[in-house]
Amino acid sequence: MPDGWQWDRTLFQGSAAHYQRGRLPYAPGFAETLATALGLDGRGRLLDVGCGPGTVTLALTRFFTEAIGVDPDEDMLAEAERQARRRGVTNARWVAARAEDLPAGLGEFRVVVFAQSFHWTDRDRVAATVLEMLEPGGAFVHISDLKDPPAEPAPPPLPAPPYAQIGDLVRRYLGAVRRAGRGTPVNGTPNREDLVLARAGFDDFERHVVAAGEVVDRTADDIVAWTFSRSDSAPHLFGDRLEDFERDLRAVLRQAAPGNRFAERLPATEMMTWRKPRGAR
Repeated sequence: MPDGWQWDRTLFQGSAAHYQRGRLPYAPGFAETLATALGLDGRGRLLDVGCGPGTVTLALTRFFTEAIGVDPDEDMLAEAERQARRRGVTNARWVAARAEDLPAGLGEFRVVVFAQSFHWTDRDRVAATVLEMLEPGGAFVHISDLKDPPAEPAPPPLPAPPYAQIGDLVRRYLGAVRRAGRGTPVNGTPNREDLVLARAGFDDFERHVVAAGEVVDRTADDIVAWTFSRSDSAPHLFGDRLEDFERDLRAVLRQAAPGNRFAERLPATEMMTWRKPRGAR
């Protein structure tokens, strides 16, 4: 897990309502690219660990017989259920659990996905458990925004969201050390998933990058939602200063763009896959 951080239920407390609006989507076509890479054909079962409001789960349900989203935040699961009903998805269900609670009686899966969630877990322990839950030849999938994206090809037509200034404001309210949950320091995000998965016994690594690049308009409300969707600026962290923080945040946004409109380029999506050896049980 991230250095110095320990699990608690308040990690994303109050963030679920802001997630769908605040977070940029994954690259268009990421689900189809993954389905092609893994040879998905509508059979088998999907497990999405740390599913949040179901963003990835719901994009992939059509490629499986059943999809299960697991998350410890019940507000996130309630939002995922609402999104499933809105889209008419009937082959997904939602389970309140941590990754460390697996296998949790959930059975065997063809694919297990971690979309920007693996770093919050006890990675070696969870990877070993997932290996046992996968059918032979099944895939462990890690999905994230592309790290170190190329430089912008051209300036966007509107100001970019002032993320540096937002970070300064958060630190002014919450202190210089990035914190999450009940205020525990978080010192960076671990990487080298390849080493973790190799130790667990996975092989046959592949990497797929799905380009995006579309420039999208973002309003001040979108950027406020993005801020509150993050673990290190979740609403509960501000306590009785939440209204003051949001007032100051909106002032920062007005100063950056008097019309309260911003432009942002959708990031590419990186998908890394590993297989359970076919001879493994």
